[in-house]
Amino acid sequence: MGKEERGAYTIQDEELGQVQIADEVVAIIAGLAAMEVDGVSSMAGTSTRDLLSKLGKKNLAKGVRVDVLDGVVTVSLALNLRFGKNIMEVSSKVQEKVKTAIENMTGLTVADVNVKVAGVDDAESE
Repeated sequence: MGKEERGAYTIQDEELGQVQIADEVVAIIAGLAAMEVDGVSSMAGTSTRDLLSKLGKKNLAKGVRVDVLDGVVTVSLALNLRFGKNIMEVSSKVQEKVKTAIENMTGLTVADVNVKVAGVDDAESE
């Protein structure tokens, strides 16, 4: 099927060649999918990552950790939710959306999507 390299997953096709998918790309897909769910306010990240984003680095993967092993993905997301939303309902929707997005876009199998609610944002502050 494929082999794992540090920071990337390689899919080998004997006739056409190979496709490499960077772990960061999978993390960005997960982050974008999570942000599409109603009730998700923002991705949570460390202050170091926030500082890097202000310096012009990509911040779409902030708050996302991706582990790929033998074509199987485990995703961990840290999210800030909107006040008043049902945490279990929003988390379940995030899990479904992230799993579907990664599997459809990369062909990798998603084993787990772990959601950590890092904070709750007041709707008036947005």
